[in-house]
Amino acid sequence: MNQEKIWEAFQNDEELLDVGFPARKRFDFLTKQISIGSSILNIGVGKGYLEKVLVDKGVSVSCLDPSEAAIEKIREKLNLGKKAQVGYSQSIPYPDASFDYVIMSEVLEHLDDEVIGKTLLDVRRVLKRNGKFLGTVPADEALNAGVVVCPNCADHFHRWGHVQSFSQERLFNLLSSEFNNANVRRVLLSDFKQLNWKGKILDLLKKTQVLMNLKGSNHNFFFVAKK
Repeated sequence: MNQEKIWEAFQNDEELLDVGFPARKRFDFLTKQISIGSSILNIGVGKGYLEKVLVDKGVSVSCLDPSEAAIEKIREKLNLGKKAQVGYSQSIPYPDASFDYVIMSEVLEHLDDEVIGKTLLDVRRVLKRNGKFLGTVPADEALNAGVVVCPNCADHFHRWGHVQSFSQERLFNLLSSEFNNANVRRVLLSDFKQLNWKGKILDLLKKTQVLMNLKGSNHNFFFVAKK
C-alpha cells in the first residue's frame, strides 16, 4: 500500500476534496487547545482548514506534509512561505526547540511501528521546553472493517491507509515512552447541529458512551503529552 498515493489523491484531486470523514469539528476542537501567540507545527495538512483557523486566531503556524502539491497550495493560500515544508514526521526539517505545540491529528494511525518511534523522538526534539504534543487518533478501530480489495490488482488495503489501531492504554504507553504527563481521553467530535433528528438521538447515545468511557463507533482519542 502506497500511503502517499492515497493522500495525494484525497488532498489534491478536485473530485475527491469532499470525500472522507468531516473534520471541521475536530479542528475546531483542537484550535481551542492552542494559546494565542504561540507557535505550532501541524504535521499532515489535509485540506488546510486547521492552519487557516489557527492563523486567524493569531497563532504562528508552520506545517509539514509529504505532498508537494498540498504544501504549495497552503503556502499560496496563507502566505506561509518557508514555514510550510515538504517532509516526513520521522525527519522534521525544523531546528531543535522551535515550537510550543506539535499537532498530529489522524496521522499516527497511518505510520508503522518503526516510523512512529522515530516520529516521537523528532517531535520531542522540535518542541520547546514544556511544549506539548497533541492530536487525535481513531479510538479502538477495527482495521479489518476498513479493508477493501483493488479490482485491478486484487491487493488488500485499508481504504484510508490506516495501519495502526489504538486502545487508550496502548496510546498512553506509547506517548509515555518519550513524553511526560501524557493524557489520553475518549471524545466524540461530531457536529450536532448538522444532524437530523435520528442522528441527534444516536449522537446523544454516543456521548453517553464517551462519558462512561465505553467503546463506540466514530469515537476518537484526544491526546496531550508534555516535553
